[in-house]
Amino acid sequence: MARLAMAAVLAAGGVLATSSGVQAADNPYERGPAPTSAILEASRGPFATASQSVSSWSVSGFGGGVIYYPTSTSEGTFGAIAISPGYTAAWSSISWLGPRIASHGFVVIGIETNTRFDQPDSRGRQLLAALDYLVERSSVRGRIDGTRLAVAGHSMGGGGSLEAAATRPSLQAAVPLAPWNLDKTWSEVRVPTLIIGGESDSIAPVYSHSEPFYSSIPASSEKAYLELNGASHFFPQTVNTPTAKQMVAWLKRFVDNDTRYEQFLCPGPSGFAIEEYRNTCPSY
Repeated sequence: MARLAMAAVLAAGGVLATSSGVQAADNPYERGPAPTSAILEASRGPFATASQSVSSWSVSGFGGGVIYYPTSTSEGTFGAIAISPGYTAAWSSISWLGPRIASHGFVVIGIETNTRFDQPDSRGRQLLAALDYLVERSSVRGRIDGTRLAVAGHSMGGGGSLEAAATRPSLQAAVPLAPWNLDKTWSEVRVPTLIIGGESDSIAPVYSHSEPFYSSIPASSEKAYLELNGASHFFPQTVNTPTAKQMVAWLKRFVDNDTRYEQFLCPGPSGFAIEEYRNTCPSY
């Protein structure tokens, strides 16, 4: 009887181990340790990173930029994100985002635009051109999973990320920051989209930009809206922890399909720095 009981325990253990293995196999894109608020709020994530400049002379469709990438490949390939600065701005205006996001297990290209005055539709095309360059021609293409791509941007770059998401529904995520666009309706967007706006933005006021953008995206596409308390239009141009924390969590959830990050999306952030947060909440 004792031997039979032990056999039953071992059999059950075998079933549990197999089940756990199957569960892990369901998410082959998991990268890095289990997330905590402390990890997401730190100035750098768990991956060491390096960077390299991309000359405008060596690319077409966008103005060059800087690539940031994890130095280790022991966990496999990574998802990639292209980020655009705003109107009249260079990548340096929001460049803190590059190493911060890359250090959580992404390849990031911060782009320079063809001209400082490019409008959102042009910036959207440039973001997609930068992703194509990363996957097809860049020196880090071997580190990238070309099926897991995302876009983001500030101001007109944020409007451009909406344009890119509408144009290429195969993208896994979009994160417009204080987005500006004359087009207010984005019912065609099927890409999971996190919009972050500033309560005191006078250039792209949330009531005429971020909020209608968010409301027009179908709930079936997965979407979230974070409004920062008292923030101006230029909140992405200095280190902003609530922005980085939510942005990384969104990218991890939808680019890496990492459900460990759902805890940071639903019910979502709160506290003095947060004016408002809305989310359709992923279907768990």
